[in-house]
Amino acid sequence: MNNERATFNTVHEHDIFGDRDLPAWLTEQQISLACTTYQTSRLMLIGAAPDFWRIFDRAMGLFCTPERLYLSSKYQLWQLDNVLAAGGQHQGYDRLYIPRIAHTTGDIDIHDIAVDKNNQILFISTLFNCIATLSDRHSCKPLWKPPFISQYINEDRCHLNGLAMVDGEAKYVTASSQSDVVDGWRDRRKNGGIVIDVASNDIIATGLSMPHSPRWYQDKLWLLNSGRGEFGYVDLETGKFQAIAFCPAYVRGLAFWQNWAIVGLSKPRGGDNTFSGLELDELLVAKDAEARCGMMVIDLTTGAIVHWLRFEGVVTELYDVQVIPGVQKPMALGFQTEEIAQLITLEL
Repeated sequence: MNNERATFNTVHEHDIFGDRDLPAWLTEQQISLACTTYQTSRLMLIGAAPDFWRIFDRAMGLFCTPERLYLSSKYQLWQLDNVLAAGGQHQGYDRLYIPRIAHTTGDIDIHDIAVDKNNQILFISTLFNCIATLSDRHSCKPLWKPPFISQYINEDRCHLNGLAMVDGEAKYVTASSQSDVVDGWRDRRKNGGIVIDVASNDIIATGLSMPHSPRWYQDKLWLLNSGRGEFGYVDLETGKFQAIAFCPAYVRGLAFWQNWAIVGLSKPRGGDNTFSGLELDELLVAKDAEARCGMMVIDLTTGAIVHWLRFEGVVTELYDVQVIPGVQKPMALGFQTEEIAQLITLEL
């Protein structure tokens, strides 16, 4: 550790470092952070121990509790369960998540994941422009689609992506447009973004730029206005988005702890025009900043960036960010080594 930053881990493929007070903050708060990296297919766990990562093909949607992780990959939705007893450890880690159940969905482009009050797994299928749940016999069971989407069809039309739960029920979603033609959302990236109330089908906010990660917290609807690098909330009386912080990145992935928000940051994709031509480009130039990949911890009262984490190397893009409460040193098993075949636990 030096006077400016704390190094979490250095491997041949990526470096992770943060501000010098971030490790102490994680320890003090008794939390760990989890994130998925879209283009490098990783589930990453960051706590008091060096970061821990495992490969899951096109890891995206993530939902975490202290005892269980739900994770979407290219054509499956995974359930990873902690196998350690309370107070137990494995190789110095206080959680050991093992992939126990995989639901094969096909490549339906699962984005946000949540668990409702009835323990039903909900997720956004961006390919089918809908909220869906698992099916024993089929790829998924569609539950709801925006009123402007004319049919359930495997065409990403509006780029539905984010899901906010309120009192254990699906309440708000974000989409990049109101388009009802395949790939129509790309023509509305700058200001076609919307928020929809699932229960009423009302569009409650418009004019957003590729919004992501809506979350209900402290009686407010927070979200990321990704195309402008903004974190803020929607005033439900006026439908206006109120930005409280700018992040030098395409923002995606949002979690909360106490009076802080943890925001995921991504660099624009090289050779891909999905992120190009957005107002974020001009804002970065105006602030003399380069886009970065990592996370920022934001004070909800002041909008100040109180902690930060950066990825350098092959990891350039995140999808989801989650807080794991009461966990200091999490690890998970993957499929690249023999450990998953050799580690056996018994229910007695």
